[in-house]
Amino acid sequence: MRTAACLVVGNEILSGKIEEKNVAVLARMLFSLGIEFRRVVTCKDEIPTIAREVNELRASHDLVFTSGGIGPTHDDITIDGVAVAFGVPLDREPRIADAIRAYYGDACTEHHLRMANLPRGADYVGETDPVFTTLRMGNVHVLPGVPWLFARKLEGLRPLLDAGEAFVNRTVFLRGDEGDYAELLERIANTHPGVDAGSYLAPAGADYDCRVTFDSASASAAQGAADAFVAETDPAKVVRRGDSGSA
Repeated sequence: MRTAACLVVGNEILSGKIEEKNVAVLARMLFSLGIEFRRVVTCKDEIPTIAREVNELRASHDLVFTSGGIGPTHDDITIDGVAVAFGVPLDREPRIADAIRAYYGDACTEHHLRMANLPRGADYVGETDPVFTTLRMGNVHVLPGVPWLFARKLEGLRPLLDAGEAFVNRTVFLRGDEGDYAELLERIANTHPGVDAGSYLAPAGADYDCRVTFDSASASAAQGAADAFVAETDPAKVVRRGDSGSA
């Protein structure tokens, strides 16, 4: 099973000026591709810090995705940090530079063209439109922090990441407190290897009080755990079941 991590870069995230929205989008896509999302790190706009975190994550995970810090301003230094992490210089990529000039026209500045710099040995993958391709260095994929652009570039990577695998989710929506089901859920989790079992309170206004979920790379394993849980639960407490191919 492939593993993945995400490095979120930006002082604005750590100060609360900007609300982070990309991790959930990444998590959902990785789940649909059967890639285990294991870690998220958030760091400041500091080249040595970015480089250190990139090196730690790429050494311990099959895939790394960064979010933020690749625009035209002085604090957009994620690419610089990736270059330092790999110990290589930055080069100007002519194809991307031409695409940036075409996109901005007469308003294009040298600051815009900084976005065409890439670590030596990196390449661009994903979409066919050069403006929306994604920089990849080794197992590190460098994505923007703007949510709509992050989502578009991430979706462009799907064909490259799709190995025909997926996690499946089985959910049971319940009445009652989480604690009412804690002992049973723990026992189900311990007796169904390969299944990730969890319990979550309902949002305000929901027609249920809590839900339990069973995730696995095996549909039969997830189904078996959910069935075992329901078999030992008072039917009057089960609001409904939600069985789907994704979370």
